[in-house]
Amino acid sequence: MKVSVKFLGGAGTVTGSKYLISAGSFSFLIDCGLFQGLKEYRLRNWHTLPVDIRSIQAVILTHAHIDHIGYLPRLVKDGFNGPVYCTRATADLAEIMLPDSARLQEEEAAFAKKEGYSRHAEPQPLYTEEDAYRTLPLLQPYRYQQRFAIHDNVEVVFSDAGHLLGSAIIEIFIRGNKQHKKLVFSGDLGRYNQEILYDPTAITHTDILFVESTYANRENDVSNLDATLAKIINQTFSEGGLVLVPAFAVGRTQAFLYHLRQLMQKREIPEVPVYIDSPLAISASALYARHTDCHKMHFDVNTLKQLIETRDVVFCRTKEQSKQLNNLKSHAIIISASGMMTGGRILHHLYNRLPRQQDTLLIIGYQAEGTRGRRLLDGEKSIRIFGQEVPVRCRLEYISGLSGHADRSELLRWLSHFRNKPKYTFTIHGEPDSLQALASELRNQFKWKVIIPHYLENVPLFDAI
Repeated sequence: MKVSVKFLGGAGTVTGSKYLISAGSFSFLIDCGLFQGLKEYRLRNWHTLPVDIRSIQAVILTHAHIDHIGYLPRLVKDGFNGPVYCTRATADLAEIMLPDSARLQEEEAAFAKKEGYSRHAEPQPLYTEEDAYRTLPLLQPYRYQQRFAIHDNVEVVFSDAGHLLGSAIIEIFIRGNKQHKKLVFSGDLGRYNQEILYDPTAITHTDILFVESTYANRENDVSNLDATLAKIINQTFSEGGLVLVPAFAVGRTQAFLYHLRQLMQKREIPEVPVYIDSPLAISASALYARHTDCHKMHFDVNTLKQLIETRDVVFCRTKEQSKQLNNLKSHAIIISASGMMTGGRILHHLYNRLPRQQDTLLIIGYQAEGTRGRRLLDGEKSIRIFGQEVPVRCRLEYISGLSGHADRSELLRWLSHFRNKPKYTFTIHGEPDSLQALASELRNQFKWKVIIPHYLENVPLFDAI
């Protein structure tokens, strides 16, 4: 049996994760994500997938972020009808995230047509809500550490990656005619010693390793996190402004709320209204109570209620409630999705807040190359929103310590648990500098054979097993 991998995404970039594994006549995808960021990447979402979709017999998901699951409805729209394996929490999140992704695309297409800023006379979404709902029955959820077969010769185990509710490291066991081989996909690895999620699970052996590299070239210090956050918030309020926080609806929103509650209880920041302007974040927060196996026991249902069911936290469920936030001037915090400012309600807030010198835009998550968030961090003086150039006059702050991704030291800590030298290690899911940084570390420190794959590259893993 021959085993190979084809890199359909997540190679040379952080988004669009898709890895096609062929084990003899059986082929399956690891992740099925949307490309985000640079236009050349986003256009790939519209290209015909460069493999015969009929040859893809299954999909395995690491976690529920859109750059890992967001292409699934398009795959289904184009003819895929196989099983989609994931953890139980990932399945629950996908049930709200995929229809939400489709809804945003439909709304954006309709708005572009109405305002006339699309190049197309009839702008279309990549997929519809109907496509998303047709995808959901394909989900097949499993528990952590439950070994299950996806083929006569292929078995899978999910282990906690500590990145997101339900996020998983995937161990794949392939039984050939003569040998057994193991592949490990790290997925997106979380941080160590988090307040809510567990540490990434240590894996000790693999024949082939695929490891994410998002923050492989930097350290994300958490030592002064709360003090820095309090300083930013208090300074903004003292100048008569409010704080706008773009945050991923799942993971970052809940973690940020946790820190805000801690600061308010210690009276290090005033008790002000915190507006959660993301229907997805509201729905996702409730899932923490359902999946207590995915987070630390001290963060139980009662803690969750204290966190999100207080007089200070206001849920904005309707568009009308969202629009009312434009009237706020000071002493408030608005949390809205999407985290990289690629779409959703955050765009309306940016449109209204970026020109206001009193306000602060606080960025707390990773910003992929080419996204509005990355361009703002890079210092652009205006950003195009809804076909118009919006001047950037507000204060811009960035806190890396709230990221859900392992940094350089944490990646190396997780990698140090391997007791064998993999045949190949692929650095994936990173921008060129971080991919190269991790590859160099592994070659020099671990003496491993490391490959930085290219988009659409096909690599033989085993000629005969």
